[in-house]
Amino acid sequence: MTVNDTAPVRTGPLAGVKVVEIVGIGPGPFAAMLLADLGADVIRVDRPGGNALQLVAPQHDVLARGRRSVALDLKSPKGVEVLLELVEQADILIEGFRPGVAERLGFGPDVALARNAALVYGRMTGWGQDGPLAQTAGHDVNYISIAGALDPMGRRAEPAFPQNLLGDFGGGSLYLVTGVLAALTHARTTGEGQVVDAAIVDGAAHLMSMAVSMQQGGIWDGRRGTNLLGGAAPFYDVYATSDGRHVSVGPLEPQFYADFAERLGVELPSRDDLSQWRELRAVLTARFAEKTQAEWAEIFDGSDACVAPVLPLTEAYEHPHNVARGTYVDHEGLVQPAPAPRFSATPATLTIPPAAVGTHTRDALTDWGVSDVDALLAEGVAVQRED
Repeated sequence: MTVNDTAPVRTGPLAGVKVVEIVGIGPGPFAAMLLADLGADVIRVDRPGGNALQLVAPQHDVLARGRRSVALDLKSPKGVEVLLELVEQADILIEGFRPGVAERLGFGPDVALARNAALVYGRMTGWGQDGPLAQTAGHDVNYISIAGALDPMGRRAEPAFPQNLLGDFGGGSLYLVTGVLAALTHARTTGEGQVVDAAIVDGAAHLMSMAVSMQQGGIWDGRRGTNLLGGAAPFYDVYATSDGRHVSVGPLEPQFYADFAERLGVELPSRDDLSQWRELRAVLTARFAEKTQAEWAEIFDGSDACVAPVLPLTEAYEHPHNVARGTYVDHEGLVQPAPAPRFSATPATLTIPPAAVGTHTRDALTDWGVSDVDALLAEGVAVQRED
């Protein structure tokens, strides 16, 4: 991969915002990707040796898109000083270390804010900066467990883990982005930066607001599989088709249910009588098993019946709705989700494809005004990937 000689043109609503990302795993990179998608100039500060938990080859790592990679040795005083030079120009810094690690390395919030009083210092952790578990290891599945978000998911027998969408990316990345942008608004108004403590356990709990409302209001007892939206209602569920695939069914509103029942073409027990829900589920199970997924998709296509085929990812790329909206795009030979959400005046565009560690060290440091870049490279404080 060749080194970019100039910074990419940014078009999104965050164009002009400068972000330093100290690379971690999962939610931190996703948050930085989102900021870059929306136009921010994000420098990705990588370890010279790369990330030990890199799951895919660099050129396939969609989470690394949109920003330039600078390889810095942050265990050396000179490397930390380079980082702080970047901080002086940044609007936002993102890090995902355990509490106290950034302080020990010499670039904690006190040091960073002393160099840039308007800096937004975003901290991404699972447990948060304090509390009994703050210094312990964990992962997505653990955080959503403690937040009360995992137990209600799935059928009655056992919880069903929703990949790492709910914890890492929903309760983590999206809350970090919300927090740093809110703090950035404050900083630009007042000149005063601050620390944003984004904890996955907090975000996952916050996402449970509707479930908490249902539980506190007495309409859900908290047990798995008994929530209207969690598998209890036969008209809000997933059913197998004759070819071993599935369709999702969700006509909650009466008018949508009427359309659903008409297109289904079979007499249904009353959905308003809970004593008939077992029979209703049996009828729906048998009926959907009579046709293939494609046949049911055609029957319900364009209707308000709230029925959709459950697609594997490779087929989601090609679904006509996703194709029409450009929901997935092929950029630089890599199929990936397009930036979201969409903006009428400042549309987001994809820029830099995922790059190996240190691909842009020289150019990015030079663009950000770091002094003596060649000397830093010669000393090994910074590393430029040349291939």
